[in-house]
Amino acid sequence: MTHIDFQTRPENYKHWTLEVDGDVARLNMSVDPAGGLFEGYELKMNSYDLGVDIELYDAVQRLRFEHPEVKAVVMGSALERMFCAGANIRMLGGASHAHKVNFCKFTNETRNSIEDASDHSGQRFIAAVNGTAAGGGYELALATDYILLVDDGNAAVSLPEVPLLAVLPGTGGLTRLVDKRKVRRDRADIFCTTEEGVRGKKAVDWRLIDETVRGSEFEDRLTALTAEVAAKSDRPADAKGIPLMPLERTIAEGGVSYPLVSVEYDRDAGTATLTIKGPETDAPADAAAIHAQGADFWPLALARQLDDALLHLRLNETELGTLIFRTEGDVDRVAAYDALLLANAEDWLVREIMLYWKRTMKRIDVTSRSLIAEVLPGSCFCGLLAEILFATDRTYMLDGQFEGDNRPPAVMRLTPSNFGPYPMSNGISRLETRFLGEPETLGVAEGLIGDDLEGMDAEDSGLVTMAPDDIDWEDEIRMLIEERGSFSADSLTGMEANLRFAGPETMETKIFARLTAWQNWIFQRPNAVGQEGALQLYGTGLRPKYNKERV
Repeated sequence: MTHIDFQTRPENYKHWTLEVDGDVARLNMSVDPAGGLFEGYELKMNSYDLGVDIELYDAVQRLRFEHPEVKAVVMGSALERMFCAGANIRMLGGASHAHKVNFCKFTNETRNSIEDASDHSGQRFIAAVNGTAAGGGYELALATDYILLVDDGNAAVSLPEVPLLAVLPGTGGLTRLVDKRKVRRDRADIFCTTEEGVRGKKAVDWRLIDETVRGSEFEDRLTALTAEVAAKSDRPADAKGIPLMPLERTIAEGGVSYPLVSVEYDRDAGTATLTIKGPETDAPADAAAIHAQGADFWPLALARQLDDALLHLRLNETELGTLIFRTEGDVDRVAAYDALLLANAEDWLVREIMLYWKRTMKRIDVTSRSLIAEVLPGSCFCGLLAEILFATDRTYMLDGQFEGDNRPPAVMRLTPSNFGPYPMSNGISRLETRFLGEPETLGVAEGLIGDDLEGMDAEDSGLVTMAPDDIDWEDEIRMLIEERGSFSADSLTGMEANLRFAGPETMETKIFARLTAWQNWIFQRPNAVGQEGALQLYGTGLRPKYNKERV
């Protein structure tokens, strides 16, 4: 089996070029038609597949960590009169259902990372749309802060999926259209059902773009825009970036291993157990020491490895339906690293590390697997690692010790990190989401900050699902895993996605809790993927035959 690899570097990019000039970066799309992840399609007109977005995600990460001096990022195209034609239709028509849905989810997470950089990192993005921006190409522009469209009589933006492909316009395009850009609903309806899209002044008036200028003025206006954006940023002009070196990773039939994360498969049970290792050395003294350690600094190294492991499981191990999270290490050391991050949160690098951990936790939240955490003797669920306990569907904590195990009983420890710094997609903490109907319980939990809580203490405080003793532990875990494995995977995905997103609705929760579910459904319907469906007949000259029944 060929594994999809999410690791890459700028020198290996096939589809993007990244150039940095002072406080401005140019990220230009020039998709290699023959550079698709799979055979059977060509990536013409800057259309893209997952491989193109893997490179984009890598570039966004590197801009944040390796280029603190960059304050404005121009996302453009190296092709004449073509920004991006969107997701490649041949790829979508030939891909498995699981790949299509995971592809859509990853592209949205990548676009969210762009918006996160704009909102929290002082690194603003401008879309330089030099021609057609259709479907996912326009969605890419929608993720930026400012859309500048060339006015040449032909360039347009469009979401043509409804008239052409019988699918929903993206998994986030519609939401960004009406929630982010505040496009009027009736105009959005016209826009999404108009194959040729909208251009010029009308696109500005409808708020589909921010500005349109003639081709002769395009580069001058872009230069002025980047200067305006850069002047408002708090990114440090003279800081030294942190190189993100290739991850040390071993992929085998039975699992994946990194220095700080090991993933062990049980294919018969349908589980993958992720064990996270706490730091082996004491926390450094200050922010300067964090910079000196660079990508080897434990929280950053852990975020990178866990992020890669989650993506590997999503795309390459789709039948492992239950993820079990464990930790091992020294609670006091984890607490010291956690406190160090909070104390230096204003430092640009520490800010980026904390934002990366936030995004990695969100990656767990939106992963379509059953999520279980086990708190055992030797665990180090504290602070930022304790966030994993509140991201899972159920948490089991051993009360006491196993017979013959001389290690002290398992403990968990809350810190201020569990009350705000790493919010979910709904904009509030996982604990606040957990205790939506019990604000008094949340208040009690805040009073437990710094305490080492054993099994029954944690259960009584509502922080874990169950705290079996050593007699019941094995049976409880076995029954849970067997039960999960006996259920419909589709039913579990629907249940989990709905239950995880309690609380306020935001643009992100709409994208992941609602639109991805609809995309999942539409991608299985004959109107889209049947032999006479739109995706199968696209480009043949034949008209699709639709079942007109509304469902």
